Amino acid sequence: MIDLDRLCRAEWGHLLSSLIRAFGDFDLAEDALQEAFAAAVVDWPVSPPNDPVAWLYGTARHRAIDRIRHRTRSATLLAELAPFDERHLQSTADDSAVPDERLRLIFTCCHPALSEEAQVALALRTLGGLSTEEIAHAFLVPHATMAQRLVRAKAKIREAAIPYEIPSAAELPDRLGAVMAVLYLIFNEGYSSAAASSPERGTLCAEAIELTRMLRALLRSGLGCDSPEVDSLLALMLLHDARRDARMTADGQVVLLEAQDRAHWDHAEIAEGCALVQSALARARPGTYALEAAIAAVHAESTSREDTDWPQIAALYQRLLALHPSPVVALNHAAAVAMAEGPERALPLVEALAEPLASYHLWHAARADLLRQLDRPRDAIQSYERARALTQNESELRFLGRRIDELRARVH
Repeated sequence: MIDLDRLCRAEWGHLLSSLIRAFGDFDLAEDALQEAFAAAVVDWPVSPPNDPVAWLYGTARHRAIDRIRHRTRSATLLAELAPFDERHLQSTADDSAVPDERLRLIFTCCHPALSEEAQVALALRTLGGLSTEEIAHAFLVPHATMAQRLVRAKAKIREAAIPYEIPSAAELPDRLGAVMAVLYLIFNEGYSSAAASSPERGTLCAEAIELTRMLRALLRSGLGCDSPEVDSLLALMLLHDARRDARMTADGQVVLLEAQDRAHWDHAEIAEGCALVQSALARARPGTYALEAAIAAVHAESTSREDTDWPQIAALYQRLLALHPSPVVALNHAAAVAMAEGPERALPLVEALAEPLASYHLWHAARADLLRQLDRPRDAIQSYERARALTQNESELRFLGRRIDELRARVH
């Protein structure tokens, strides 16, 4: 029995990008692919295909052509179909090879004519296969707002005739940063989701890692370029992904890093990630991804919380803060200082970030944890409650609730 849900999660971006490349229309490609999956639900129990991906691709192509046929009539129809006649009006026997066009799609989604929010949303919708509702939840905006954002992004691509292509070597440096940022955001949507241990979110992480591998291969072999930051981004994803299965219990409870069973970490991913970041650091002055990957590597190579080189992590965060000043980086630096030098040294650093991070739930959670360690349970409860009010992540809500219950038991 073919698992259609799993196949959809694994192949959606691959199939959709190929259809968009073929027909040059995001909506047409998406509608045709949805129809192909609907047809598979009916046809496959009776007659399962030998090559499910090829079947879906071929069926979606023909559904797209049928939609084009029904749009217009006579001469207009012929003119509209002309570009597709030779390539697409073939028998399904020609559908055995499904081209992989995902890199073209990610560069199209990350065109500078689109806003950053539109770039990420469109990439999550097309490559990640997330529903509009899921993307709206990730961005903390209403469903209608996100739907309009996606409509406008697709219209912008169509009206501005944004090319569906990988930019030339000369244009690449100006486009690479946006592509890497979107790939990392796709990864983080899978990694930090409330359902991070679910197959859907695991597939999203895997999609981001595979696309980063493809980007790295394109740069190294296709364009003869070397980008230590792309290597560092891949390393960072691998080092985080290595811990993914250990960071949640079977019933969806968050497991903090220090409490994770390191036997459940993926040590092959850790070895590859550490080798990549070491190579990147040896070749160039570190950028933000390299420093973040170096921090992740220090965690990955330690055998326990006590064995972790916290002073080195604090120093790396200090370098990252100098390179990329940000309240969130400063908060992470403070957390490392707490581990290296104690909560009393870190609390002033955290409280100095009160204004820029007032609506950031992790600031309140970090402050609460320091207050808990400093034996100020009532103050800690207030901060934990504020953190709980600011998050919608179900696993985090459960974790914060447990912390509050533990502290209330101490107070009473």
